[in-house]
Amino acid sequence: MKKIDFEAHFYTKAYLKTLSENKGYPRFVEDEKNKTRRIWYAEEVGQPFGDPLLESLLDHGEGRLRRMDASGVDIQILSLAVPGIEQLDPAVGTVLARDTNNALSEIIHRYPDRLMGFAALAPKRPKEAADELERCVKDLGFIGWNTHAHYGDSYLDKKQYRPILERAEKLNVPIYLHPTVSAYSQAKTYGFPLAGPPFGFGFEVLLCLMRMIYSGIFDEFPRLVVILGHLGEGLPFLIERIDWAYLRPFDPSLRPKISKRPSDYLRSNIFVTSSGNYYEPAFRCTCEALGIDRILLGTDYPYEEMDDCMHFLQRLNLSDKERDKIYYLNAKQIGINS
Repeated sequence: MKKIDFEAHFYTKAYLKTLSENKGYPRFVEDEKNKTRRIWYAEEVGQPFGDPLLESLLDHGEGRLRRMDASGVDIQILSLAVPGIEQLDPAVGTVLARDTNNALSEIIHRYPDRLMGFAALAPKRPKEAADELERCVKDLGFIGWNTHAHYGDSYLDKKQYRPILERAEKLNVPIYLHPTVSAYSQAKTYGFPLAGPPFGFGFEVLLCLMRMIYSGIFDEFPRLVVILGHLGEGLPFLIERIDWAYLRPFDPSLRPKISKRPSDYLRSNIFVTSSGNYYEPAFRCTCEALGIDRILLGTDYPYEEMDDCMHFLQRLNLSDKERDKIYYLNAKQIGINS
C-alpha cells in the first residue's frame, strides 16, 4: 500500500537568493546582527523563519527520506513553498520558474521512486507559463502545477490566465491551489497571525476558488481539476450556503452565469488533502460533503510534521479500503498510478 503525499514543500538556494534581492515584496530578509530571519509579504506581515524550517526546506535528500520512512510516507510530490514566484517581476519569475523546475527535476531523478513534482510557473506571462507547464509535464515528468491563491493584483479567474488553464486541462494535470498571505489590507492589521495560516491563508483560497466557479472556468474547462489543502479550507462546511445565490437570488439578474450549482463543481472538479487540519469533526464534514473519494493525503511538510498527519489518519474510524483511497487509490483518478 503506497502513501502519496500531495503537499510537501522545498526551497532552492537560487530561490532564496532571488527573494533576498527583491526590492519589493515578497522579500527574504536575514538580520545576522539580531539573528532573525523573515519573509516579508508586506510591510505589516513578516513570517519568522527558524533554522530547522529552512534546513528542512533545503533538504532534498537523505534527511527528508529518513523522515518519510519514519512516518510511513512512500512518495512526496514536491512543490515550491510560499511565497512562490507569482508576485515577482514577470521577467524574473519566468527565468526563476524554469531554473526551479530544472532543479526539481534533478532532485527527482536522484530519487525517482520516492519523489515527484509540481511545476512552478510565472503566470503573468501566460503563454510562456503554459509552455513551461507543458515542458514540465512532457519532458520532466511533473504531475501538475502548484500555484498560490492570488498574484498580488489578480486572481486566477482573470481572462489573461486562461491559456494556462486550457493547457492544464489539455495535459490532463491538476492544479494545486496553495494558500498565501491575504492580499487585503484589513487582514494585515494583526500581521502574520491573521493574514497567514490561522485565517488569511484559507480565506484567500476560498475567494480564489469561488471566483473561478462564478467566472465559468469549470464550464469552459469541464475536465480541469483543482486540489485544495487543509480539508478544503473550510469550504465543505459552506457547501450548501454557496448555492444560495444560484438557487434563490434576490434578483434573477444576480444569479451567477454558470450551468450548475457551485456545490456541483466541488463534487466534480475539486479534490482536497488532509494537510494541516487534524480536527476530526472537520474531517467528518469534508467526508460527508464531498465523499471519501475526493480526499487525498497531504502532510504540509515541513510546515507541519508528517507524523501528526499520519497519526491523525490512523486514529480515525476508517476501514482499510477508505484509508487506501486517501493514501493512493484516489490519486489514480487524476492520473497518478505510482
